[in-house]
Amino acid sequence: MKVTFAISSLGLGGAERVLVNMAHYWSNKGHSIEIMTLQPKDNVPFYELDDALIHSPLSLAGESNNVIQFLTNNLRRTRVIRAAIRRSKPDVVISLMDRVNVLVLLASIGLGIPVIVCEHNDPAHYSIGGRGWELLRGLTYSRADSVVVLTNKALSYFGPRIRRRALVIPNGISLPAEAIALSSCQRCNHKIISLGRLAEQKGFDYLLQAFSQVHPNFPQWSLTIWGEGPERATLETLRERLGLGACVHLPGTTQSPFKKMRESDLFVSSSRFEGFPMVLLEAMACNLPVIGFDCPSGTREIIRHDVDGVLVPPEDVNALADAMSRLMGNALLRNQLAQRAGEVVQRFSMEKVMGQWEELLGKVLRFSGQSISTPTERNNRQDRGACP
Repeated sequence: MKVTFAISSLGLGGAERVLVNMAHYWSNKGHSIEIMTLQPKDNVPFYELDDALIHSPLSLAGESNNVIQFLTNNLRRTRVIRAAIRRSKPDVVISLMDRVNVLVLLASIGLGIPVIVCEHNDPAHYSIGGRGWELLRGLTYSRADSVVVLTNKALSYFGPRIRRRALVIPNGISLPAEAIALSSCQRCNHKIISLGRLAEQKGFDYLLQAFSQVHPNFPQWSLTIWGEGPERATLETLRERLGLGACVHLPGTTQSPFKKMRESDLFVSSSRFEGFPMVLLEAMACNLPVIGFDCPSGTREIIRHDVDGVLVPPEDVNALADAMSRLMGNALLRNQLAQRAGEVVQRFSMEKVMGQWEELLGKVLRFSGQSISTPTERNNRQDRGACP
């Protein structure tokens, strides 16, 4: 089977992480994998790619300042993506994330190649980029071979025409070898950790406000927020205004998130909305007790309240502070939640999730007259004169 993935970039992000995990999983099973990105050729992927994976940057990223630029730029992107798909000769194209999904669906018209598009956020709360893009999404998604969403809540956003071809498949989690090798010794560092893009969606302003409420009672505790993004200056200003300069750290991105999690005592997710947050899965896989806003989708599907974490009402800073205080002051409770948190690896294992993906691919490829096969099997069919 030849799978061509399409995504805007391979920078730091949950959807990017999911794509790389899927690509490695199928590549390790002997399938041929190509990853097309819109990023420039000199942009180095944040995530390490195995040598067997083909990365094809198309240098198509950029914003449009007016309607003319919007039309011109996206027509060019569509032509380049179409040529790249034809050159790739995949059995199936899997596109991740809104605008790229629209462009891939437009580019693939008439090629006879199945296309699956994936929504990796809550479409009811995340704008694809204006009414023009929303209209294009509605028109193009209805011709996708399948639309994959992460939760039933995300599925409910779409109308009947799209829901008929849609399927819920959550993100999968597997700990890399370096994470498994890390010691899971008794935690006593008094460290709270959070990770994510420094953007409004992630609600780190709420986390800072909540931490400012509890810190006077727990002066030995610190908070570290790993990530980078457009809200850095705003968060730094808020940190200083709240008098947290000595105990709240914003060190930027990290290439060793599992190590940072293993060194921490508590993980907090303060997002205003989510898709199906990979970083929350990874924190729980590291046996961290977690607290999360019960935002419209994603978090509630992962955290089992008072079993392996704590859910608090969305965007309620006082409730978040109360939950943090409860866990910061009770090491026994933290350990009880941590012992169950690791079960997330079985609940959302890569094998289980990729099994759902392979079942979907089997249906899509059978409908198009193909089947899932390894490169050797494809070559044997071609040698016998059969279609690949």
